[in-house]
Amino acid sequence: MDFASLIGIIIGCTAVVVAMTLKGASPSVLLNPAAIIIILVGTVAAIMNAFPMRELKRIPSLFKTLFTDQRAYEPAELIQLIVDMASQARREGLLSLESHIEDLKDPFIKKGLQLVIDGQDEEFVREFLETELETIEERHASGALVFSQAGAYAPTLGVLGAVIGLIGALGHMEDTGALGAAIAAAFVATLYGIFTGYVLWHPFANKLRRKSAEEILMRTMIMEGILSIQQGSNPITIKEKMLVFLSPAERAELLAGESDNA
Repeated sequence: MDFASLIGIIIGCTAVVVAMTLKGASPSVLLNPAAIIIILVGTVAAIMNAFPMRELKRIPSLFKTLFTDQRAYEPAELIQLIVDMASQARREGLLSLESHIEDLKDPFIKKGLQLVIDGQDEEFVREFLETELETIEERHASGALVFSQAGAYAPTLGVLGAVIGLIGALGHMEDTGALGAAIAAAFVATLYGIFTGYVLWHPFANKLRRKSAEEILMRTMIMEGILSIQQGSNPITIKEKMLVFLSPAERAELLAGESDNA
């Protein structure tokens, strides 16, 4: 579970409620069905007009990606897995790795390793895996674009909601008290639009891009590891090559963990 997104939403909502209370505005004004309909339904309608249905069907899986950690392996675990397979391949040959394929949790590793075991040449394996990476990156980019566009539409729809609310408020010109309440309610839609756009949708798009970048980096590391296994490289050399893909902090943590286990 990726608690950062959940905590961020809670903090954002709390900040709005507390700020309104401190300013003397009742948070109960947020319970405005018309504003909610204009922003949420309007944003959904705009997204449906902007993207084909095949991309919209992926939205539930995008939310799952946002709120969960979907990595099959931690970096340290992944490096150790590749190093262990490299050691076995040097001792017993590449065909000995076939018995481990079904136990692998990452389909990218499975496919790359299967190509190596099947005797495909290094250039073909590299081109295949690089194409796979490009496809994954493009798919992730289109998913992030959905939320990015929602973040662009929502604030504008908030202005639309305010206009609609002000039109309704003009019908209460003779009642000053009702007019003030109607104007206040009119701007609730603007608040919802700005809040969802800049606290939810744009940050969600950014998080998807960051998670995509992390996944591409890990899979690039996997690709280099698989190609090194195919070349028959020394396991220690393979490990050093894969450590390059980690940040200095991750590298230090991994090496510290190995020292503790030694």
